[in-house]
Amino acid sequence: MSLSGKTTDELVKIARAGGGLVLEGGKRTADELAKIAAAAKRSGSTVIFRKTALRKTEALTRIAAAGKGHVIFE
Repeated sequence: MSLSGKTTDELVKIARAGGGLVLEGGKRTADELAKIAAAAKRSGSTVIFRKTALRKTEALTRIAAAGKGHVIFE
């Protein structure tokens, strides 16, 4: 099941509840990914963002900082 149809707020709720996620990183803004990452950090879950190679290093660093060890980029 793809989560691409879920809103960012829905994904934040899932991550906040402790659900681990695998998401396409290119389909949302860096701010949206950072919100999801921060929710994963708070709950101790992990989020994997795929297809992020085209993002600028500054954006990836901001997302990673929001997740503090709970983010994986593929």
